[in-house]
Amino acid sequence: MSEIFIHPTAEVSDSASIGEGCKIWNQAQIRNDARLGEGCIISKNVYVDEHVQIGNHVKVQNNVNIYHGVTIEDDVFLGPSMTFSNDMYPRAFNSNWKITETLVKKGASIGAGAVIRCGVTIGEYATVGAGSVVTKDVKPHALVVGNPARQIGWVCKCGFKLNEKYVCEECGQEYDGKGLEQ
Repeated sequence: MSEIFIHPTAEVSDSASIGEGCKIWNQAQIRNDARLGEGCIISKNVYVDEHVQIGNHVKVQNNVNIYHGVTIEDDVFLGPSMTFSNDMYPRAFNSNWKITETLVKKGASIGAGAVIRCGVTIGEYATVGAGSVVTKDVKPHALVVGNPARQIGWVCKCGFKLNEKYVCEECGQEYDGKGLEQ
């Protein structure tokens, strides 16, 4: 695997752990004790808060905010300007606020401009459409869109929508439907 690349304008804490082959681009900020796995791409103007855990081969597009309490598993795609939250009851004057954790499972994709409310889990290989506001858990392989996000179908591991017979017309993968409809 290749060496780590950190753009000269990026701010990376000395206590952050950056995996081999990561690329951290201009004006990104990686805070203390954040952990990035191998082969991650952190694009321009991305904020990774303290203690955030990011798996291997995660692609984070421009202007994404990943706050303390978020865990991202391997092979996840985070689209431009999407954001997470971490406080269920935000108030500027509340000094006793609690972090509410969020989990994005392996292979999930979150579209541009989406907002993920804290306390949810995005399932394996799920897709969150651009501009969606996710307020509850997303099932594995589910396709969700809207505000609030609602499920409109299922997606293949390769990312394309399954037809009514649970077949991906892009790669040919067939699903039985039973595991998808949990």
